[in-house]
Amino acid sequence: MPFSVPLPGVVKRRVVKLLLERTMKDGIDLRKLRFLPDSFTLPLKRDGLDPLPALMKVQADQPVKKLATLFGRNVWLVSGYDEAKTVLAGDASVWSNDLGQFVSQEGRSEEEQIGGLGMTDPPLHTQLRKYLTPEFTMRRLARLQPGIEAIVQKRLDAMEAAGVGGADVNLVEEFAFAVPFDVICDLLGLPVEDRGRFLELGVARFDLSEGGVGVFGAAAHTRDFLINAVREQRDAPGDGLIGALLQEYGDELDDVTLGGIADGVFLGGYETSASMLALGTYLIASNPEAGRMLRSDPASVDKVVEELLRHLCVVQLAFLRFAKQDVRVGKALIKEGDAVGVSLLAANRDPRLGPDLGTFDPTRDPVRHLSFGWGMHRCVGAELARMELRTALRMLAERFPDLSLAGDIGDLDFRKLSAVYGVEALPVRLYGELVETA
Repeated sequence: MPFSVPLPGVVKRRVVKLLLERTMKDGIDLRKLRFLPDSFTLPLKRDGLDPLPALMKVQADQPVKKLATLFGRNVWLVSGYDEAKTVLAGDASVWSNDLGQFVSQEGRSEEEQIGGLGMTDPPLHTQLRKYLTPEFTMRRLARLQPGIEAIVQKRLDAMEAAGVGGADVNLVEEFAFAVPFDVICDLLGLPVEDRGRFLELGVARFDLSEGGVGVFGAAAHTRDFLINAVREQRDAPGDGLIGALLQEYGDELDDVTLGGIADGVFLGGYETSASMLALGTYLIASNPEAGRMLRSDPASVDKVVEELLRHLCVVQLAFLRFAKQDVRVGKALIKEGDAVGVSLLAANRDPRLGPDLGTFDPTRDPVRHLSFGWGMHRCVGAELARMELRTALRMLAERFPDLSLAGDIGDLDFRKLSAVYGVEALPVRLYGELVETA
């Protein structure tokens, strides 16, 4: 069982050492890790919305730094922008994204196997991406705009009902989670149900506070749900993405493969957008100029959204890369077999990109951020995410121009150790000051 109380540092280090030794004896399997060694957690921790000062010091001193050794392999952290882009854009002959080498597949059902675009290499990655890329072109996505607007309008109406009399509204529950969840369910062709359970599973998929145990357990549940959804639609394809892929590629794709593709879309399409909407609303409510820009013109909306994406960078780490040969990144020599984690958050604030990037400035000319990754593993749904953020934040700012925070940032419960950063609840008041009711 995971530990329920903090351990003294020396004891915890001994426990980690013994656990890793046992894990190596049994074979490399991240599923067996109950918690991450402290040395791995630096890029997953924040001070409010900002990276820890220690992370930015690492960037200044060693933009490519060896964090530790795990399973006999060096683990590196890349935090500089240029160095991060080098790794993310690296050729498949040099870098592997295959996480399966760290996870034993023995005794696992097909539903529990490791896969997905972010954790596969060519040629499998190329094959999987070809099914999705045509569905996420700007032309195809344009047809979703009316539906997104309708979903946002519905959620704004629900928020107004919840805020009658000036009551505080939990923006995470009523808006930030509900909008992307409904959008992605419509996109895939899934019924919108079990919202609370999927909120829990979505958070668990990125929560590393229990090491690999919680992550892989939650993954099995959501994959199983979506594989069953594919099975149900195989004889009668629905109107969404699952149905479209079944009609066009049904003979090529078995239920498990298509369920895995849908799982990747579902996961990437709602948890990250939910965090962006919640934290983005926090910044907008704290910055009147951002609200005015969202209510003005499309060009201003684009500028605000791009700055939010860069500054918040809710996806804190890119998928791990593994060196297939010795390779130099910056001044560091990465040896064959080493693992490399890229801090997208730190890279987006690299002073080499421009001045004062530690602040949120909606008037700033867009900075070439890495929030969606780079290279062949760049997020396939990046433009859909932008469309959701532009629509939802603009309509929120127009509907509730006096929206304010119901508490201080110190009162918020931020996720402590998650690859996708977020907040559990965000109390807001829709009309500014609290209105007394009779």
